[in-house]
Amino acid sequence: MNAMTACHPTLPFGSKVRVVNLDNHRSVVVRITDRGDLIKGRVIDLSYAAAKQLALLKPGIAPVDVEVLSLGGSHRKK
Repeated sequence: MNAMTACHPTLPFGSKVRVVNLDNHRSVVVRITDRGDLIKGRVIDLSYAAAKQLALLKPGIAPVDVEVLSLGGSHRKK
């Protein structure tokens, strides 16, 4: 909850991604630590800390851009 982490349905655990809130252009880098059944149309589920950084606590959802910075697991960049 207080770490900069996120849930993504397909990215390997340990992947790092930059998430940009397209409504206010705030960005955060998070590590993928969980899977989940996301609601249709949603691409990522952020921890409380990451959502707070992006000013998403009150609205709960926003359009975002997700950029993969590095892949975790066996797909790790060398």
